Amino acid sequence: MIALPLRTWFVSLSRRIKAAILITVDSFFTLFALWAAFSLRWSDWYIPKTHEWYLFAVAPVIAVPIFIRLGLYRAIIRYMEIRALWTIIQATTLYSIIFAFILYESGIKGIPRTVSLLNWLLIVLLVSSSRFFVRWWLSDVYYRVGEDGDDTDRNKKNVVIYGAGSAGVQLASALSHGGKFKTVAFIDDNPLLHKQKINGIKICPFDSLNYLMERYHVANVLLAMPSASRVRIREIIDLLEPYAVHVLSMPSVSDIAQGKVTFDTLQEVDIADLLGRDPVAPVTSLLQANITNKVVMVTGAGGSIGSELCRQIMQLQPRSLVLFEQNEFALYAIEKELAQQVTNNNISVLPVLGSVTNTDRVEKVCKTFGVQTIYHAAAYKHVPMVEKNPAEAVWNNILGTLHTAKAAINTGVETFVLISTDKAVRPTNTMGATKRFAELILQALSNNTHATQHTRFTMVRFGNVLGSSGSVVPLFREQIARGGPVTVTDKRIIRYFMTIPEASQLVIQAGAMGQGGDVFVLDMGEPIRIVDLAKRMIHLSGLQIKDDTHPNGDIDIQFTGLRAGEKLYEELLIGDNVSKTSHPRIMRAEETMIPWSELEQMLKALQQATKNDDFEQIRVVLQQAVSGFAPQCEIGDLLWQQRKTTYQ
Repeated sequence: MIALPLRTWFVSLSRRIKAAILITVDSFFTLFALWAAFSLRWSDWYIPKTHEWYLFAVAPVIAVPIFIRLGLYRAIIRYMEIRALWTIIQATTLYSIIFAFILYESGIKGIPRTVSLLNWLLIVLLVSSSRFFVRWWLSDVYYRVGEDGDDTDRNKKNVVIYGAGSAGVQLASALSHGGKFKTVAFIDDNPLLHKQKINGIKICPFDSLNYLMERYHVANVLLAMPSASRVRIREIIDLLEPYAVHVLSMPSVSDIAQGKVTFDTLQEVDIADLLGRDPVAPVTSLLQANITNKVVMVTGAGGSIGSELCRQIMQLQPRSLVLFEQNEFALYAIEKELAQQVTNNNISVLPVLGSVTNTDRVEKVCKTFGVQTIYHAAAYKHVPMVEKNPAEAVWNNILGTLHTAKAAINTGVETFVLISTDKAVRPTNTMGATKRFAELILQALSNNTHATQHTRFTMVRFGNVLGSSGSVVPLFREQIARGGPVTVTDKRIIRYFMTIPEASQLVIQAGAMGQGGDVFVLDMGEPIRIVDLAKRMIHLSGLQIKDDTHPNGDIDIQFTGLRAGEKLYEELLIGDNVSKTSHPRIMRAEETMIPWSELEQMLKALQQATKNDDFEQIRVVLQQAVSGFAPQCEIGDLLWQQRKTTYQ
């Protein structure tokens, strides 16, 4: 009980006072080492003679300036690492050499040469051991006190690190220098490590978690396995979910290696880890086919999918990358992000403001820069928002695709890849219907061989991507941080999920497989119940769900009902006619199509109805063209509803 306040007092001292104490101690060590060297050499208690006393006066005068110059008093001892020993050896050796020179130049007779060697050995031992003793002595201080005497870390949280490998050890070391967390134990699956210690921190089996939580009031578990597979991470998360702990994880090895983050950068558990799905290694030839040494354009380059496509395209060494985006800030953000890569690989990144509905603008860009590949990601995709603004969705998603496709044909673009969605299959909303109509346009143009000339059209259809704008994941995080409630539309609703990087990589590979008019669907894995996703996110935040069983829980889940045009579940195929490809997660769907001669008339009718704000006719045309389109709600255009109310 006495030691802890003494250590706290010492840590609270100013740097100047601490340095003065060290200088005093080192001065004593130089005197003691010299006396001990003589005593050991003579094998008797040494008493300096009259003419030898001045050597004891000179020793600290030589040592202290050398120690100051080599930084022995600038180091923070409680954070000192073993490599600091080399600096101590350098400083004490330099002192010993200078002192030995003075000793033998002094003219004092009868001093054995071994005294200098013993003096060096003793001063090295005393100075180094004193530093590491103090480091050990202060290692158990539970909080740090600032130099001004104020307590800065009294509220440090006790945490357990899952993973006692090199990453876990480095994380614990980094946290010990920080002011937020204190590592009280490691948990590791390797039984050979159990009951061992790393830097004084015990390694425990998973069964000890309950004890650790009670003994140290642990509320946070940090996952330190950045190179583990997603399958393994999910197994661990499944084990941790029943416990009332907030689970945080280290960033990936690639992010650490690229210098984007440091070891002690902690983040919420990546929801992709909940999928337990490891990405399949890409086929290099498919990735490079439409990109390497080519001029590539991405429409909607600032969006969730578009921006990730740009990142991956940059790694595949295109000759030029055209960023086509109508949102000025989104274009600025992605261009700024890619600018650093440009300096390293001499790729031309060309930010172009523009809308895909502007045919002349798109065609001029393609012609001027000689675009060879287009990834068409520009689209309005938020289902409720599109229901309130259906005409804009028709202009952007349908006519924008038409204009971009025609620009590609007119300028000799080689490959055109449309980013589609599972909501295009038997849609119940306007967004899904417009995306399926966009697919029909490319299918019809592909079948009209004379019109397409050399342009090859491909469509890639997939479900929800984690972390995209409008995704439930960031919404749930925000709601949990706010204290709830977490809102779910329906307890039965399910969705397919995929990470943005995996989806983008598969899009690039699928685009290279197309022969013309192909519709590819991605293997999305098993569907996830949205309410289960919400529950897991709450549990992994260290909180309890408030329900009838736990009326005093932390977060309430509220069911708000299906939104306009929303389905309980999504599909990836209209029919069952699907075939495998050379990639295990890419399938080719054989979908029905409409000849260009018929579709062209529908497009004219749709364009005229959109100009006239004739939303009933828009629906008629969409239902006529899109198989299975069954609107789930009334027309929701805000302007149309307001005018209708005004004239009634």
